[in-house]
Amino acid sequence: MPKKGKNYKKAVELIDSATAYPLDRAVELIKETSPVKFDASVDICMVTGLDTRHADQQLRGAIGLPHGTGKETRVAVFATGEKEIEARDAGADIVGGEDLLKEIKGGRMDFDLVLATPDMMKFVGQLGRILGPRGMMPNPKTGTVTPNIGEAVKEYKAGKVNFRADSGGLILSKVGRVSFEASALKENIQTFVGFVLKNRPTGAKGQYIKKVVLSSTMGPGIRLDIKDISLPA
Repeated sequence: MPKKGKNYKKAVELIDSATAYPLDRAVELIKETSPVKFDASVDICMVTGLDTRHADQQLRGAIGLPHGTGKETRVAVFATGEKEIEARDAGADIVGGEDLLKEIKGGRMDFDLVLATPDMMKFVGQLGRILGPRGMMPNPKTGTVTPNIGEAVKEYKAGKVNFRADSGGLILSKVGRVSFEASALKENIQTFVGFVLKNRPTGAKGQYIKKVVLSSTMGPGIRLDIKDISLPA
């Protein structure tokens, strides 16, 4: 296991691992404890009590963060004809049909997200083993399979993010960057947490959200006091 650098060790000293911090203080700490010289991303980890082996406890969705993630998302789109033109006009980075299918099978992966029109899923389905493990497989539940392809491209380019509860019940997502204004980070976090809370699966039992932790790239975790988070209406 690689040793932690001195900047990381200094950052850890500023955090009490037993404390769940109010949102205002947690955001301050994220900015104070980033151990890297570049503009680090800010990530959220929500520990849930979900057992995703059961269909009624699975959770996945997409949420548009009001201030985006601070990272440009490269969008690949499976579409043809008028929908191909619509996707390109909306700002898609890569657009194609069977040609794109062959390129991805051949190893092309220079994108962060895949969208598709419904008619193209007969081809995209062949990429399950490639896109699935990377969390990129288009799915109607997240709006990544849609006839409104131009609108979807614009939303994801503007900072919409996908999330899902994994096999351990963890929900992970980017919610901004260290350089964001504190108010922008707070609003992104409130929006993300609020969306997850409002979309509690019908089969969820016991304590739904057990812990919420913020962290920056290569930085220590900062536990959030979820009761302190004022949620958007």
